Amino acid sequence: MSSVALKNCIRRLRFEKNMTQEELALRTGVSRQTIMSIERGQTNPSVLLAYKISAALTTSVTDVFQMEGALAPV
Repeated sequence: MSSVALKNCIRRLRFEKNMTQEELALRTGVSRQTIMSIERGQTNPSVLLAYKISAALTTSVTDVFQMEGALAPV
């Protein structure tokens, strides 16, 4: 079984850009609660939302999201 987790830097990047969760939510078309849940690692975003978040934060998706752990061998 694999133990992979998706980690993110949304909170840090938001602070660097003086952006609130509400502003990021408005820019990406989701609720503030969704942004909060993703920031806390409780929810993983869709690929499209991950790209919208990275665009709103003017950085690459790989700078916002990182995969930690190892995939199961095949």
